Amino acid sequence: MQRHGKDYLLFAALVGPNLALILVFSYWPVIYNFYLSFTSWDMISPSPTWAGPAAYGELFTSPDFGHVLLNTLKFVALIVVGAVAGGLGTAMVLNQRLVGRGLVRTVSFAPHIVSGAAIATLWLFILDPSFGLLRAVLEPLGITSPQWTTSSHYSLYALVMVYLWKGVGFCAIIYVAGLQNLPSDLFEAARLDGAGSWSRFRYITLPLLSPVTYFLVVTSIIGTFQAYDVTAIMTGGGPGISSTTLSWFIYQKAFQASDAGVAAAAAMIMLVMLLAITFLLTRFAERRVTYQ
Repeated sequence: MQRHGKDYLLFAALVGPNLALILVFSYWPVIYNFYLSFTSWDMISPSPTWAGPAAYGELFTSPDFGHVLLNTLKFVALIVVGAVAGGLGTAMVLNQRLVGRGLVRTVSFAPHIVSGAAIATLWLFILDPSFGLLRAVLEPLGITSPQWTTSSHYSLYALVMVYLWKGVGFCAIIYVAGLQNLPSDLFEAARLDGAGSWSRFRYITLPLLSPVTYFLVVTSIIGTFQAYDVTAIMTGGGPGISSTTLSWFIYQKAFQASDAGVAAAAAMIMLVMLLAITFLLTRFAERRVTYQ
């Protein structure tokens, strides 16, 4: 008992500080945000006023919020599918024995570590319909460059392009690390059995990379739901609400409209959506992800 007591004491000493930090900076904000979602507060008054589920009722009866949710789901789906698929394709190329492969990998990963503000500013110049680089590429093809950031038809897709450019390199580097750890004897055996490149990719590479894919899908979904910086600089959620996603909607309600109750309710809805998606992905991974 004395030996076990010392073990528990050591365990508490090592885990305690980390657990305290998690409780204070992760769980307590969620609990307090849940409380705020049932209040009315302009963040100027000394304290919030209890309002019950009024904030949730306002959100679910607002047609604008429904449009924001659709924007968010479309935004997340396009970026996650595009980044994961594009990252896998890029990784297959970067995994070959090419001259300057290390430099290409570095260049591919660079957009992921550059600040969102710098990326947004760069892409504003690229997408400028009068002087941008994309206009110079499209005009010789007889295509007029659209108003990417000021048109309600294109603003959301402009953000998708930028976030894809930012995220594909990260997915590619993670996939490259996964490809380099695949057992070569399986591919050699399949090649001797007459399996072609596509068959080896479909029946060996993809299943063995399923843990990497699962990791990238989950982290990409969480990161894309929280995307904010590029939206703030490029479109500001507009025109209207055409490029407003849930994260930007929360910012607008909290810091522009000074409505902490509605912003907190929207944040709780985002949390529930992320938990539901993660749960479904986890259940799917139990059947389809191969760890051997």
